[in-house]
Amino acid sequence: MTRQTLHDGWVLRAVPGPQVPPEIADQAVPATVPGCVHTDLLAAGLIPDPYLDDNENRLGWIGRTDWVYETTFAWQPGDDDRVDLVCAGLDTVATVILNGADIGRTENQHRGYRFAVGSLLRPGDNTLAVRFDSPYRYAEAHRERLGDRPNAYPEPFNFIRKTACNFGWDWGPTVVTAGVWQEIGLHAWSTARLASVRPLVTVADGTGRVELHVEVERVTDAPLTVHATVAGAAVEVTVPAGERTAVASLTVADPELWWPVGYGAQPLHDLAVTLRTGDGRALDGWSRRIGFRSVRLDTTPDAHGTPFVLHVNDVPVFVKGVNWIPDDAFPNRVTRQRLAERFAQALGANVNLLRIWGGGRYESDDFYQLADERGLLVQQDFLFACAAYPEEEPFRTEVEAEAREQVSRLASHPSLVLWTGNNENIWGWHDWDWQEPLAGRTWGRGYYLELLPAIVAELDPTRPYWPGSPWSGSEEIHPNDPAHGTMHIWDVWNTDDYTKYREYLPRFVAEFGYQAPPAYATLRRALSDEPLAHDSPGMAHHQKAIDGDRKLQRGLDAHLPAPADFDDWHYLTQLNQARAIQLGVEHFRAHRPVCAGTIVWQLNDCWPVTSWAAVDGDGRRKPLWYALRRAYADRLLTVQPRDGGLAVVAVNETGSAWQAPATVTRLTLAGEPRAKTSVDLDVPAYSSVVLALPAELARPDDARRELLVAEAGDSAERALWFFAEDREIDWPAAELDASVEPAGDGQRVRVTARTVLRDLTLYPDRLDPAAQVDQALVTLLPGESATFTVHADAPLDPVALTRRPVLRCVNDITGGTA
Repeated sequence: MTRQTLHDGWVLRAVPGPQVPPEIADQAVPATVPGCVHTDLLAAGLIPDPYLDDNENRLGWIGRTDWVYETTFAWQPGDDDRVDLVCAGLDTVATVILNGADIGRTENQHRGYRFAVGSLLRPGDNTLAVRFDSPYRYAEAHRERLGDRPNAYPEPFNFIRKTACNFGWDWGPTVVTAGVWQEIGLHAWSTARLASVRPLVTVADGTGRVELHVEVERVTDAPLTVHATVAGAAVEVTVPAGERTAVASLTVADPELWWPVGYGAQPLHDLAVTLRTGDGRALDGWSRRIGFRSVRLDTTPDAHGTPFVLHVNDVPVFVKGVNWIPDDAFPNRVTRQRLAERFAQALGANVNLLRIWGGGRYESDDFYQLADERGLLVQQDFLFACAAYPEEEPFRTEVEAEAREQVSRLASHPSLVLWTGNNENIWGWHDWDWQEPLAGRTWGRGYYLELLPAIVAELDPTRPYWPGSPWSGSEEIHPNDPAHGTMHIWDVWNTDDYTKYREYLPRFVAEFGYQAPPAYATLRRALSDEPLAHDSPGMAHHQKAIDGDRKLQRGLDAHLPAPADFDDWHYLTQLNQARAIQLGVEHFRAHRPVCAGTIVWQLNDCWPVTSWAAVDGDGRRKPLWYALRRAYADRLLTVQPRDGGLAVVAVNETGSAWQAPATVTRLTLAGEPRAKTSVDLDVPAYSSVVLALPAELARPDDARRELLVAEAGDSAERALWFFAEDREIDWPAAELDASVEPAGDGQRVRVTARTVLRDLTLYPDRLDPAAQVDQALVTLLPGESATFTVHADAPLDPVALTRRPVLRCVNDITGGTA
């Protein structure tokens, strides 16, 4: 058995058409495989970077063009029975041509293909070509044939099995790609090969079990054996002559359990499978690292409705999640190192679950391996989002094929804990005026409630399946009912103030978010606007949300002082995003266990854009990231309105009791105490306690000049409560003392407050695009100090580090800074 990758020597050509620019029409462009047309044209200097300014608008012709990739490779025949061309991923509508002969056609980016090519190969040089038809032409033809279906965007992404957000989204560019986007090569083999290996791992009563489902492809009918080992256990089973499947079981007594981050370790075990002939000759092998753990959903009705509680190893896990979109519109740029950086950012924000959203892709092996190693739980949507999808052919067959392939591919990963049928499509059918235009036509229900659950039940019954996000658990209940199953909250961003989060008592919030622009250095790299303004041309183009700027302004008007310039606007909109999500997360966590999880929209971006992300398209952390780190801390202290007054809620997501002295003090902005209470916190593991505050603390003498400060222990984050909005508070002009000193490979900026300083934040990327800071959104009372540690490629100007616009707080807008 031999494998020969075919990743070298490729060139790319546009098929002539009136839309193709003349400078590209006759070009043979060097092509990278795996890769795509956009990145090849960009590398050749033939197109501008679609991520900069409004260049995206000038590149729409790429998705309406047919493209041909071609390479020549050397091959020498051996004594193998079969030679296959294996295409792990073609994007999307492709005809594969070997030495002038068509060998196959593909219509699905989300599955792999294998073609027998032994009869077409010749000794010496061979020519392989892949012609990609325009995704638009294919999708629009099926739309015309089947009738249009409702869609959140004026693009035909629901009529092609391709990454939906390639066609643009309210956070993403329209860059409709084509190309050999995953590995491609020759596979020569004899007698038989492993076509699929699907380990179903369970744990019960202290015993780990691996039920190994093996499928072989064979060219002879001779008996075969499958040998498997894991964690000291071994088994061998026979595949009888002519048979193509076998099931082998391995048991491991008292295995070390795999846990989500924060609940225990992540031990992984090598599972090795070998296919042999009857006389013991090795034919093929397969290996993965698996983890022993159980997972289930508790949806047993209770007094509050229908819960949605994820249990791992029979321990309920409060989900502290973030939604994940493709980290780049061009997947060949998302390396393992880049994923590792994003995972580190997620873990740094105390996240324990990533939901892979249904308008993107089934993520890479690297993604799942990193999740396994680091204890990040993964919820994987099947790829349907924000549209009605046809169930007619060829789509039903393609959906079934991709689902079977992906469920089998991902079965070995302990991090994967939930399959979800779609994003918002069942909700859309109910609430987005779909039913009249559909006029009885298919829209995807058969996928979400019949086909996909049947495939998961057949191929991987070890994991739960949930028909949609959101979904209430029953067609008899509205899919976005807060009391049942999962819900999405989008009225806050679209129409209401973020304090409305407190009006919801959901069982599980799978999406909610609030926008802000990316980091200043990201904007300056991506935009040439002079001057930069919230509505300058580049900023406007990189704001994809409907009425996005108006919604940002509505949020500012409700809470914060009016910005005087772009620097103020940038700081305040980022601050408002952070506050909105922190308020929502703390409210939902304060209602555990009725609420069993939150998944914030969203962790990451795929390009430089104003969006809901905590980490922007250049990988920089926005203030929201720091707010998430605080709101998702294992031990959370928060002040919440309860029963007409105020309460302190202590939430403990650790396995040991949280015992600490706590104080709550009502103070003036000048730091003068007005009332105080003390209590000894005793919060059991994985629970919360609510402490109602007496009236003398909950009712200020002067709402515009007072606040509450709650503190527990020596190291816990303090919780603050202001009795008025910032725009109404009598902030003093910000006065502070600041010093800068070297600190290893960075600098320490120490700030001492002479007045209250509200949400003090340092923006070192304004001085060096590579600079990072360890904390943000720090509120200091008079006399208090904070130290910010800055890391940069070279020492930064100490004066600039301690002045506007690098060092900001709310009250430098209302009264200046001294």
